[in-house]
Amino acid sequence: MNPEILALEEEMGALSRKLAKLRKEAAPVEVPDYTFQTLTGPLALSALFAGKEILFAIHNMGQGCRWCTLWADGLNGFLPHLEDRFAVVLLSKDAPEAQQRFAHSRGWRFRMASHGGSPYMTEQSVSQDGSDMPGMACYQRVGSKILRKNVAVFGPGDEFCAAWPILSLAGLGEDGWTPQYSYWKKPDPKAMDDGGQNLV
Repeated sequence: MNPEILALEEEMGALSRKLAKLRKEAAPVEVPDYTFQTLTGPLALSALFAGKEILFAIHNMGQGCRWCTLWADGLNGFLPHLEDRFAVVLLSKDAPEAQQRFAHSRGWRFRMASHGGSPYMTEQSVSQDGSDMPGMACYQRVGSKILRKNVAVFGPGDEFCAAWPILSLAGLGEDGWTPQYSYWKKPDPKAMDDGGQNLV
């Protein structure tokens, strides 16, 4: 194995441990009890905790973003493990009905709520400029207070999508690969029984 790669992997491991320590020590910030829209009506941020002490809010840009879909597809696989101890919700600007349709098309099991472009997104955005960026926020309930513990931006090469290190093994990154909503495969057999021309 390339010794430079091995040394860099060890350095990244050390930096990851340092980052985890800083996140653990981060001072929480109190936030308002925002209201979201769901299929069953308005729901407060406090209600999204569903009896748990910690809530992970996934910030998703909606069904118009293939990259956000990639992150959610991956996180959906971890959902049963996370929900054993934490509350998890996927938030986007899409209306609840659109969220449900898209979730069903992806096989997502997230609880979902819409911020609809409300102040939540600009005030709790993971980006520095308050724009609608993909990421995740961690909230805690302490008595009647809701505290934001940490936020993180989702982006190419981040620690929240397992596809990045896999692609890097092939020498690829976001400049050489773009996720799609579906991947068309050439039918087998090559000649279709319906008489139609086969696509290539």
